[in-house]
Amino acid sequence: MQKEKIAVFWFRRDLRLHDNAGFYRALKSGLPVLPLFIFDKAILDQLDNKEDKRVTFIYQVIADLKKKLGKLDSDMEVKYGFPADIWKELLINYDIGEVYTNHDYEPYAQDRDGEIGALLIENGAEFKTFKDQVIFEKQEVLTGQNTVYTVFTPYSKAWRAKLNDFYLSSYPTEKYFSKLYKTKTQEIPTLKEMGFLETDHDFPSDEVRSSLIENYEATRNYPAIPGTSRIGIHLRFGTVSIRDLARKALEKSGTWLNELIWRDFYHQILWNFPQVGEGKAFRAEYDNIRWRNNEAEFKLWCEGKTGYPLVDAGMHQLNETGFMHNRVRMVTASFLTKHLLIDWRWGEAYFAAKLLDFDMASNNGGWQWAAGSGTDAAPYFRIFNPTAQAEKFDKKGEYIKKWVLELNSLNYPAPIVDHKFARERCLQAYKEALTKG
Repeated sequence: MQKEKIAVFWFRRDLRLHDNAGFYRALKSGLPVLPLFIFDKAILDQLDNKEDKRVTFIYQVIADLKKKLGKLDSDMEVKYGFPADIWKELLINYDIGEVYTNHDYEPYAQDRDGEIGALLIENGAEFKTFKDQVIFEKQEVLTGQNTVYTVFTPYSKAWRAKLNDFYLSSYPTEKYFSKLYKTKTQEIPTLKEMGFLETDHDFPSDEVRSSLIENYEATRNYPAIPGTSRIGIHLRFGTVSIRDLARKALEKSGTWLNELIWRDFYHQILWNFPQVGEGKAFRAEYDNIRWRNNEAEFKLWCEGKTGYPLVDAGMHQLNETGFMHNRVRMVTASFLTKHLLIDWRWGEAYFAAKLLDFDMASNNGGWQWAAGSGTDAAPYFRIFNPTAQAEKFDKKGEYIKKWVLELNSLNYPAPIVDHKFARERCLQAYKEALTKG
């Protein structure tokens, strides 16, 4: 019996049915569309924590998507394994004419998509990918000389100048749900079968209050105030539409829109300068820095035992919740790289393991910004004073008291390094590195 020719939409960082670019184009392809999600063993095998909250989040989102698709007389194929093996199996089980998905800009994803694209073409199927997780990507925003922007402020001005309704328009996927492949409920691999345990965690809402966006400029720097959106995990896994958020930001707050522009900026940096995703400094000369890389001090930083209350509060918040306030992220990152002279890659990897909203482009961009090795136009001798930062942004100590319970007790450690000494040591180390050659 001849199989029905179908299209497959491969969900990755776009876990929603609404306003999904690749999904929309699949539904308009003329072929019945089978939704697919792969729990990628190559990614999961690298997670040491088998109670990783992000895996639970994805699992819950996939289960919810399956329910929604079930109400549309369709379903989602959910697989666990290496993508190439899964696709070989799917090509046997289905007559696949076209595969649709959305761009992923990370180095591993690029290699994976190259391999899968070649496999599909070899088996007579087309592989089509689309922009979805950013407003502008790759080389859509260029300088007057047609070069890539490497400094944020001029990039953001050009970004705003290029923006129009076309880039903010949603893809009306709902109109074409009748094109979904009609199939019965498929079994989903359990977390236990994949080697993970479900975590009990209250994940942030995917709703962003208008009042929060309107007051964002005034509240965003104060960690004791719930003045940030906590939308990062939803942007990371695509459970919200970037276009919906950008429209709302444009209407309510230029400052909050700026945060979305930063996200686009770092994604285009990762795409155009892939070496940053492979452990290299954006500014190559910063790879000459002689890092101290004291493992005992790194451990104290990880555990929030540096003797600097704002740094320790941030690390406690991160370790307990998978989130850290953005102002405090800058302070903790600066402290590790500048006060302790520990390689920014160590901190980047620690944040990557802990943050619910971990995104390679933004995480790398933020850490290189803190270390001075990235795209930022400011000189390397910007070194945050953690005490001054606490006095300015947590004047009453509310944030610190919440996360550093041992403060003012005999158990609280003395500072592991003197600020003035650390600053001078850092400046000397950077100066030596940057005057080489």
